[in-house]
Amino acid sequence: MKILFCSDGSEQAENAVRFGALIAAACEAETSILGIAEKASAEEPLFQALLRAQDILKEHHLSAEVITKAGRPVREIVKRTRENDYDLVVIGAVRKGARSPAWMSARAYKIIESVAPPVLVVIGERPALQRILLCTSGSPPADKAVEFAGSVARSVNAAVDLIHVAAEPPAMYADLIEREEDAERILASNSKLGRTLRQQKELLEQYGVLGEFRLHHGLVVPELLREMQRTGYDLVVVGSPPAEDTLRQYMMGDVAREIVDRAELPVLVMRTESRRLAHRFGSLMTRLFRRPKETAEAAGS
Repeated sequence: MKILFCSDGSEQAENAVRFGALIAAACEAETSILGIAEKASAEEPLFQALLRAQDILKEHHLSAEVITKAGRPVREIVKRTRENDYDLVVIGAVRKGARSPAWMSARAYKIIESVAPPVLVVIGERPALQRILLCTSGSPPADKAVEFAGSVARSVNAAVDLIHVAAEPPAMYADLIEREEDAERILASNSKLGRTLRQQKELLEQYGVLGEFRLHHGLVVPELLREMQRTGYDLVVVGSPPAEDTLRQYMMGDVAREIVDRAELPVLVMRTESRRLAHRFGSLMTRLFRRPKETAEAAGS
């Protein structure tokens, strides 16, 4: 595994290195630290922060390559990930203002949306990684997130709770559903959802990390946040389709964005589809929503 730690010299970036080091050490990862100074006056403080980050990794018996760049952080991170194959990008993030929900900085969103590898967004401090909440849409593309989370959990000796949020049934049928038995009923069914969830549950069992399977009913984000508050998790894993420039906000999806925005713990955002598929989708949407004048000109050429 190859992990890229990104630092702007802030305290939260250092917290991200501490938490990410738990995964890097357990996976015996090859690590790099990328420090980016936007101004010349920030170069010396950044250099000192990078040395501290290097020392943190050394405490976990990790030897990290240190790369320093000057320029725009997002652009430099994207460039680095395109030139080198990384399995995970680690960043620190802080809340923006005191609004509710407390929006994350725009920079964190841009990094998540722009790079191909999974992104671990570390919010606050987490001294350990023992319990992971894995959110699944119940669709086959989520298998990629299940495999990645299972592999990491096995390495760090953590348990993974698999959760799926199903739509609330119509009120006229609500009394017919036994909520406690509903999870087992769906897992045992031959429906597409049942088969997919069963396969994902069995995959986590093969890794030896499955804690519990949880089925909730209702709106996805409120139910996930409620579960995070109810149980002491150290990390939440969510999937998001890859973003393309023309459809960046649309492709990230409301669920992944809101979880990153409102979770009080580190969030790992996984790409759940190939970039080729996303590119095809983006090209199709661009053609569909091309301005009438452009369409007419193309037809007459």
